[in-house]
Amino acid sequence: MFKLFVGGLPFSTTDEELGQLFAAHGTVASAVVIKDRDTGRSKGFGFVEYENDEEGKAAQKALDGSDLGGRSITVNEARPKEDRPRRDFNGGGNRSW
Repeated sequence: MFKLFVGGLPFSTTDEELGQLFAAHGTVASAVVIKDRDTGRSKGFGFVEYENDEEGKAAQKALDGSDLGGRSITVNEARPKEDRPRRDFNGGGNRSW
């Protein structure tokens, strides 16, 4: 599997539209636009996976900097998700209520 990060997407882009755009360059295994968990709105980026590394690299080269819905998209090889420390949502202070 070859996974691409796609940034700068118009907020109206759907998973299907993203997959269709990249399908012109090979067999797409999956295409997902990342959405905000609370609102369901697009975050303006997504991921596309190819079965074949060569097809993924060709798509990256062909589509990086291209125009989609009036926006220039960025296409890079996706990096593995980093382990991040969990965020503390208690406000960070030691308050006595």
